[in-house]
Amino acid sequence: MALRTSLLMEVVAMAFDTVRTNKLRSGLTVLGVVIGITAIVGMTALIRGFDQSLREMLRAIGPDTIFVQRFGITSISGGAEFKELIKRPNLTISDARAIEQQADTIQLVDIELGAGGPPTQQRVFYRDLKTKPIVVLGTTENFAEGTRIPLSGGRFFNGTEVQYRKNVVVLGDTPYQVLFAATGTDPVGKTVRVGTQRFEIVGVFDKRPAAGGFNLGQDDFVVIPYTAYQRIFGLRAVTIGRFARGVTLLPIQFALMPRDGVSQEAAMADVERVMRIRHSLKLDEPNDFDLLTQDTILKLWDQISQATFFGLVVISSIALMVGGIGVMAIMSISVTERTREIGVRKALGARRAEILFQFLMEAAFLTSVGGLIGIALGASIGWGVHFISGFPISLPWWAFAIGLGFSASVGIFFGMYPAVKASRLDPIEALRYE
Repeated sequence: MALRTSLLMEVVAMAFDTVRTNKLRSGLTVLGVVIGITAIVGMTALIRGFDQSLREMLRAIGPDTIFVQRFGITSISGGAEFKELIKRPNLTISDARAIEQQADTIQLVDIELGAGGPPTQQRVFYRDLKTKPIVVLGTTENFAEGTRIPLSGGRFFNGTEVQYRKNVVVLGDTPYQVLFAATGTDPVGKTVRVGTQRFEIVGVFDKRPAAGGFNLGQDDFVVIPYTAYQRIFGLRAVTIGRFARGVTLLPIQFALMPRDGVSQEAAMADVERVMRIRHSLKLDEPNDFDLLTQDTILKLWDQISQATFFGLVVISSIALMVGGIGVMAIMSISVTERTREIGVRKALGARRAEILFQFLMEAAFLTSVGGLIGIALGASIGWGVHFISGFPISLPWWAFAIGLGFSASVGIFFGMYPAVKASRLDPIEALRYE
């Protein structure tokens, strides 16, 4: 063990001396390794940061919320043809009432008009200020509970206001910031104009989390009673695109909350049963509607992020391979330059395994130095992006372990040929080498 430890220390010292005395050559040799590890660590930090912020945004919706849509992202991503999807029947308010009455596992049903299809957009006016066109949602009094968006002021409208089609509105954070935040005015009780209609503000939603910290328009909305929405805007069907000639979409979806103690799977099965009966579907016919949950979106995102990470590894591997070839070339030159030294070591009793170990350790040390530089650069890029743009990052310990492990593995793999070549040199021929 003492011999092996002393040999290891000697080899590390020799490798360090080789790197120190040949800075330019060593730097160019491991450049590919540095680039590859930088890409892996930097992109892992950004992808993981975006992943965590996306999951935080979805958690704000509520883990048990079930959305019923005519068709959604799951059908589109699942490969279904759009011309078949648009043949599906539109959802109706009667569907929501049937779920409410016949699905015993469902605690509340929220009707959302202006969602799940082409959105209804209007400007909001207050005195001489106005917003850009933002989404107008018509919902029941259950919207706030179903989506779990916190209120920063006031309250949400109640069932009586929905029943009597009151012109009351709850502002998202964007219209609040544009119309009231700059002057410090309390918006509750004030009257604004949504399009051409006047509404009394009863509450304001807090700012919602967004994936990556970007402004994705997640707060560009106002919410009014769905009965007032029907009276003012109507439940208008919108014809979409030349491929949908004669086919229309109604902007409507439902948000459902299971009862306490009921699993999401049981609630979805109950809703599916009610909807299939209402749409007169046979046993062998697929659903003509979509059920969307937080888990569904996360599974889709996991597929995207895994594919992105795999592509990143493949691209980075090209740089690592280039770096590895450079290591092989330099180590082969080093073997030739140190042929006489190898002969002396063998003449003094060094075994083939020790010569092999020496050159493998030098190659691994060289690429590990490149890996450490790549890790530092990748982490710096991640933190730089975070400080400049506010983009969230995550630097898990395993990203550093993978970077260092990859770099050392490249050195060992590509350093094997020159190391074997050095270990097989005949000591007599090596000593005669000039």
